[in-house]
Amino acid sequence: MTTNPTSKERVNAYLAEQASLDTLRFITCGSVDDGKSTLIGRMLYEAQMIFEDQVSALKNESKKIGTQGRDIDFALLVDGLAAEREQGITIDVAYRFFSTDRRKFIVADTPGHEQYTRNMVTGASTADVAVILIDARQGVLTQTRRHSMICSVLGIKHVVLAINKMDIVGYSQKTYEKVEADYRNFANELDFDSITPIPMSALKGDNVVERSKHTEWFHGPTLAGYLETVDTRSSESEQPFRMPVQWVNRPNQDFRGLSGTVEAGSIAIDQPVRILPSGETANIKNIILFKNELKNARAGQAITVTLDKEIDASRGDVIAAADSPCQVSDQFEMELVWMDREPGYIGRSYLMKIGTALVNAQITDIKHKFNINTFDKLSASKLELNDLSVVKIKTDRMVPYESYRNCAGLGGLILIDRISNQTVAAGMIKFALRRASNVHQHKLDVDKSARRRLNGHSSKVLWFTGLSGSGKSTIANALEKELHAKGIRTYILDGDNIRHGLNKDLGFTDADRIENIRRISEVAKLMVDAGIVVITAFISPFRAERQMAREMFDEGEFSEVYINTPIEVAESRDPKGLYKKARKGELPNFTGIGSPYEAPETPDFILNTEDKSVDALVSELMESMEF
Repeated sequence: MTTNPTSKERVNAYLAEQASLDTLRFITCGSVDDGKSTLIGRMLYEAQMIFEDQVSALKNESKKIGTQGRDIDFALLVDGLAAEREQGITIDVAYRFFSTDRRKFIVADTPGHEQYTRNMVTGASTADVAVILIDARQGVLTQTRRHSMICSVLGIKHVVLAINKMDIVGYSQKTYEKVEADYRNFANELDFDSITPIPMSALKGDNVVERSKHTEWFHGPTLAGYLETVDTRSSESEQPFRMPVQWVNRPNQDFRGLSGTVEAGSIAIDQPVRILPSGETANIKNIILFKNELKNARAGQAITVTLDKEIDASRGDVIAAADSPCQVSDQFEMELVWMDREPGYIGRSYLMKIGTALVNAQITDIKHKFNINTFDKLSASKLELNDLSVVKIKTDRMVPYESYRNCAGLGGLILIDRISNQTVAAGMIKFALRRASNVHQHKLDVDKSARRRLNGHSSKVLWFTGLSGSGKSTIANALEKELHAKGIRTYILDGDNIRHGLNKDLGFTDADRIENIRRISEVAKLMVDAGIVVITAFISPFRAERQMAREMFDEGEFSEVYINTPIEVAESRDPKGLYKKARKGELPNFTGIGSPYEAPETPDFILNTEDKSVDALVSELMESMEF
């Protein structure tokens, strides 16, 4: 005799069934108005993942603000921001979850507008499949190419070419085949394993879930059928063990664990591991998941491990399989997507976050950037918004890494502006520059302390900054005379003098100004190491470079001196006639006229030259400084 299962039993059976399903993450991308949001809304609707009251609300909103006349505007299910609904576009990344009997799905609806490319990068970074929509009427557009290149760079291997709005072109097979041919011709240069074209109408539902009677000439899968069956099994579990340390778990004196998320491979108790970058080895003693002790752990799990001996490990380090550790380096070649309106320059210092490590980094070379339409490699001195490029980057210390292709968690990174704390770029490591390991810091017997003792005073840099004509060189010269009279060894690094020699190859573009300050900072650091008081007199217009210079020195060795002279006063002096030339357009990048000056926000000293004499300003500095 059989009995019907109770409601509770049916629910438990359903939950158990859902728990056993694997999850596919996919992204919809392409140009503006290609139908990305409409497609996702249609899939949610067809999968019955919205409630009846939501359907009623959707119908009402479609009548008021929809773009489909009297029909349901499925895009409204996804476009949640008020600005998106008002403009009929996607701005932010929208994540939606739905499931079928065969698989669970997390879909990222990303914006098509070029100005929101950074949001598209965010969505693509975790996707297994890319659904690239193309308006059948428009064909392959620039943004289609850009999104496809980014998907390729981010390691997405499987692409659905969703040729949408087939209803508007009369379900023309000829149109479909032309769009497919154009895309395949373009995508030959990209690193995709498979491209699956599907003719569809997201609005009408053709070939989305059910096969369309309007495309009897098409014998491929529906979109839902493809997504349910595509094999994207990750090889992460087959790779060697990798776990970046997120924090040191120390709830009491008797326990010290290292916590983080396993990025690749698996780990078991007693397994030997290596801590990078130090290279020290130990064995796993315990594996803890919340309150449970495990015998092993795998990729994707957030765990705490303890070791069988005390090792100095902290956030940013990586625990790796002892017999197959990842590499460490401080110089890399990588693909970079620039995501900030402020350009990126060679020599400018940024924060770089890779894994759980946060380090200082500089772009040392822009090998080339790509022409999105032709794949041509273009030379560049700076990176503009949405540029995809290949660059070289160096960090201020060794960091564990993997190539992005092998392990996204240790090969993907972001660059962060040091002043605004905004993310400015996303990078994917290709390989390390091996020559970095051939250069070592030599320990010298006569060090900075010994030189200071011989000189009889400390060494430091006084970094004068201000507009041209503010009085930097005049005050620096007077200050040096006072210091020299007191027996203090000094040297002035003056902007004009340096450009006659060390930096005579540099112009006055933003990129050249950044390189100018980078070189001066390095020279000043050497002089401070030699035990000398260095006075620099440079406009140094950008806060980022002055901050970079400050961070090169030890505490107390760097003082920023802001010569606070209004541009009207500086221009009235105009000792070299530069402002007059700039006003005539003869000096296109002159600071204060054609190029900005970013005044210090928290300088160590502020000197106002409007109402004080040079002698008074020098006395003010002498009274405030210690040597």
